[in-house]
Amino acid sequence: MKPAPFDYVRAESLSEALDVLAGEGGDARILAGGQSLMAMLNMRLARPKVLVDIMRLKELDRIEYKNGVVIVGAGVRQAAFLKWPSLRDKLPLVAQALPWTGHEQTRSRGTICGSLAHADPSAEMPLVLAALGGEVHLRSAKRSRRVMAKDFFSGMMATARADDELIEAVSFPSGPGIRTAFREVARRHGDFAIVACAAVATTSGVRLSVGGVDDVPAVKVFPKLDGGALDDALNDFAYDLDARDDVHATARYRRDLVRLIGRDVVREVLQ
Repeated sequence: MKPAPFDYVRAESLSEALDVLAGEGGDARILAGGQSLMAMLNMRLARPKVLVDIMRLKELDRIEYKNGVVIVGAGVRQAAFLKWPSLRDKLPLVAQALPWTGHEQTRSRGTICGSLAHADPSAEMPLVLAALGGEVHLRSAKRSRRVMAKDFFSGMMATARADDELIEAVSFPSGPGIRTAFREVARRHGDFAIVACAAVATTSGVRLSVGGVDDVPAVKVFPKLDGGALDDALNDFAYDLDARDDVHATARYRRDLVRLIGRDVVREVLQ
């Protein structure tokens, strides 16, 4: 299939990209890695009038650690972030989850921020950002703002980004010695998750994030539990999620996975 006709703008500066968004609004789409957008264009699920290519903007191709936060620009590809020398030390959860994001070929083109903008509920990066309590940096021609992950994802493939905004960067909180764990069940390695669970140890227990079940990554904070108490808490959490039957799995199977792999990651970070 071929996409519907559109105009193409190769932005030479961030201000140029923002000016196009300000003028075109919802009729414009940002092109970064294109691993999700190009498929949607070809199937005509997306029909923008203008495509704004930002991948040549050096100012967006940055990874920096500042004041306990890792900031990743909109131009950083997934493969480049995976090769960042400090990743395992600064963001062990991202290091655990990123190899599950697509395949080596798609990671060489796809971007971290592009995955967040697409907001697929089965994708790994939205799940990780929610688990860590990160922020999305939004920019328009008129203003800049930051939105917490819990407020950014508003539904299946829906976010709080306005039509005239682009994701300039994303920030992941980092701390020395934080214990994290990640598990995913998919039909094949690299496919979207049927269920994925990420756990982060807190001072009083653990924060568990679940993807692939509800329309957005679901986050629950548990005290330090074990044995039957943990099983009961996970059972209640699983039934609170809006699990549904589809071609990949039943709602019951997804809830069972939340109980099983959720228990594994919680126990791992509490050891």
